[in-house]
Order: sequence, then structure tokens, then C-alpha cells
Amino acid sequence: MIPLWMFPTAVTCGNSFILKPSEKDPGASVMLAELAMEAGLPNGVLNIVHGTNEIFDAICDDDDIKAISFVGPKAAGAYMYSRASAKGKRIQSNVGAKNHAIVMPDASMDTTLNAVISAGFGAAGQKCVALATVVFVGGIDLWEDKLVERAKSLKVDAGTEAGVDIGPVISKQVKEQMCRLIQTGVESGAKLVLDGRNIVVPGFEHGNFIGPTILSNVTADMECYKEEIFGPILLCMEADNIEDAINVVNKNKYSNGASIFTTSGVAARKFQMEIEVGQLGINVPISVPLPSSLFTSSRPSFAGDLKFDGKAGIQFYTQIKTVTQQWKDLPDSDGQALLMSTS
Repeated sequence: MIPLWMFPTAVTCGNSFILKPSEKDPGASVMLAELAMEAGLPNGVLNIVHGTNEIFDAICDDDDIKAISFVGPKAAGAYMYSRASAKGKRIQSNVGAKNHAIVMPDASMDTTLNAVISAGFGAAGQKCVALATVVFVGGIDLWEDKLVERAKSLKVDAGTEAGVDIGPVISKQVKEQMCRLIQTGVESGAKLVLDGRNIVVPGFEHGNFIGPTILSNVTADMECYKEEIFGPILLCMEADNIEDAINVVNKNKYSNGASIFTTSGVAARKFQMEIEVGQLGINVPISVPLPSSLFTSSRPSFAGDLKFDGKAGIQFYTQIKTVTQQWKDLPDSDGQALLMSTS
């Protein structure tokens, strides 16, 4: 998905493009490049480079590279922004995500549960628009058992067979970090209502799998809430009213997206006006708009002046020029007029 935010617009605007995927999952980018060649994109327009820190630094430093689009972890994005901006490059950087959903007492039960399960556990939670935290206004009691029941029904496997809902997380180190954050939540007073840490997938006994995990009674001071998890782990919080729920979202240090589930137009409007994030969903999980629209993640999750898609994406990949021309002969004068040119 992420490369498709970038290179189609870039090459359409007349640029060549260097795509450096994460060294941990390079395959999809290569497949996209093969499809681009099959579609007729000329050789040398889309280029794939692989590597780690050395390649990353070379892209930041190369004088022939005029602009950088980046999506990834906060630390890497901050490093890139500092190093590349010092070289005068144009930058758009989307980092950090802790997306929230506010569930009002009047929300449709089935619609909300389906959306929360899909957005929270799809792609094993490894996407910047994954739903990480649900804030239940009025309490979680009516929701908890049904939420756990639906999460338990998800199939965890390697993804090579049909019907798999959750695949592995990306590395052993990431799995260990997720398990640590789950444990810190429990030790800080969260209730572990569904534990997916010890799941075993036949044939992949040593794989990096975490099953659907749900923590309730989570509070804003817990490490599991303050840090990105980026896995199939859903945090549940409670709020007395919509004002308190909006305040929870607005105080979080990440500002990628948020949703509300309600049948009240008044509540939806209040959420829309007062929430301080870029991507909003009303009775839908965090939305990823079409390229003709705009992915509007806001600071501190976004650094740069122009977003990835829509008209802003075209502006990012285009160098704007101002051209002033004159084709008429000027009358002779006794001396050179040192005047400001107007027309």
C-alpha cells in the first residue's frame, strides 16, 4: 500500500523514483516494480534499492535526490528529517501511530464489533492505520464478552492457506517487545482478558506469532498505552462521557487517526469538530482514502508541508516555477530606469 501512495504520483509528474523498502519485507516492492514494467513503465524510472543504514544515509545525502517520502518508525523518521532537511531536500514523513476509536453507548453492537475486530487485528495490527485503542464511553461491561468471543474466532497461521485472519509479526525482536509491553500492562493494573502470547501454530512452532490479545482497564499512564505496539493487541479504556473520551485521544502523543461509533449525529459532529487528529472515521474504522482524496495525518505523526496524495501529492512531486515574459519593444529613454519591473 505505502509505495502506491508515492511512486505512481511521482512518475506521473515526470520524476524518476528510487524505492527503498524495509530490509525486513522487501518482496512486495519488487512485485510492484515487476507489475510497473509489465504495464510499460520505461526502464530506469522506478528503481528498487535494498539495504540498511548505509543506503538510508546515502539517500539522505545524495545531491541528485531532491525529495524524500517516508513512512516508518518515529526514530527513523526523525533521523531522516534532520539529515535530509539539512541538505535542503523536500520531505514528507509519516511516523508513529496510536489510533483510537470512541464507542458510545448507543453504537450499533454488531457493526461496531465487526469494525473493531477488523481494524484492530487485521494484518496482525502491523499497519499505521490499525486500531490500537478503544475508549468505551459509559463502560465496557456490555461489550467485553462479545469482543473476546469474536477475537477468539480469528484463525492464526502462516498465511499460506486460505481462511487465515492473522499472520506472524515481522521478527522475533518485535514479538519479544510486544510481549514485554503486554506484561507491563498487566503489572500496571490492566486486566488481561485475552492472552495471545503463547499461541502455537502447527508446523511453525518457533514462528513469530501472537494471537489476538485484549487488555482492559488500561490507563493513559501505562507504558503499553504510551508506546506504539504495532501488533494484534487491542487496548480498552473507559470514559464517563464523550468530553473525557475526546480528551484521552487529544492528549496522546500520536495523531494519526481516530473514529467514533454512535447513532447520534450530535455526538458525531462534536467528535468531528473537537478531535485533534488528521484521519477521522464516523461509524467506520480508521479510513485510508483514495489517492484522489488526501491522507491527512497531522503532527506529531507527520512532518513536512505537503501530504502524500490528492492535490498535495502532485504539488510535492512538482517543482513550481514563476515565469514573467515581455515581448514588446520598449521605447528609447535618455538613461536606464532603475524601476521595479511590473508588467
